[in-house]
Amino acid sequence: MNITPDEIIFWRIGDLVLSANIVYTWVVMTILVLISWLATRNITVEGKFSRWQNFLESVVSYIRDEIEEILPKNPDRYLPFLGTLFLFISLSNLLSAIPGFHPPTGSIYTTSALALCVFLGVPVFGIIEQGIGGYFKHYIKPSPFMLPFNVIGEFSRTLALAVRLFGNVMSGTMIIGILLSIAPFFLPVAMNLLELIIGQIQAYIFAVLATVYIASSARAHEEKEKEKIEEKENE
Repeated sequence: MNITPDEIIFWRIGDLVLSANIVYTWVVMTILVLISWLATRNITVEGKFSRWQNFLESVVSYIRDEIEEILPKNPDRYLPFLGTLFLFISLSNLLSAIPGFHPPTGSIYTTSALALCVFLGVPVFGIIEQGIGGYFKHYIKPSPFMLPFNVIGEFSRTLALAVRLFGNVMSGTMIIGILLSIAPFFLPVAMNLLELIIGQIQAYIFAVLATVYIASSARAHEEKEKEKIEEKENE
């Protein structure tokens, strides 16, 4: 039994390897691009909307509302980044119901890459909101002695994102494989449905945690603005 898609090799020439992880990652990306194209090729703001446009607008509106609950200030700025993360993970886990499909999120390399995107995205959005000096100043709060601990915290939460997603997807795949070999047919089917639900929950949790991390840097800027307003009022 193949535990991760990295163990399935479709093609190899020397050091060049085409694994199932790469192939299925491109499959997920292709499907997302295709759905986007179908939904936007005849896009309109009035009259009768196509089913694809209605579907995509519903999904985007849902993601935007979820972001707005955590980041009420200008959620549209974060929508492309966080929405892409959620849709990629969600579709990857959803396609695992297809026999023979191995979700890219079952690879530690893919989940690490997604977590790295969040790791790099947090300071980028933080700098946009606060400026370079304002953002990096939080690393030495409440004392300069906290600098190494805050840096370690940044790395550890990134690692936690990658391992959490990889562990949940991989464990689900392993359980299904074991049950298929020792249990009747209906039990693996029920477990497969449960795995799909858990996969969507994991996509939601990953996106929410990424939003919370970005919100933590954005809120520091808001607190700074409030302090300035309070100082002016006191004067």
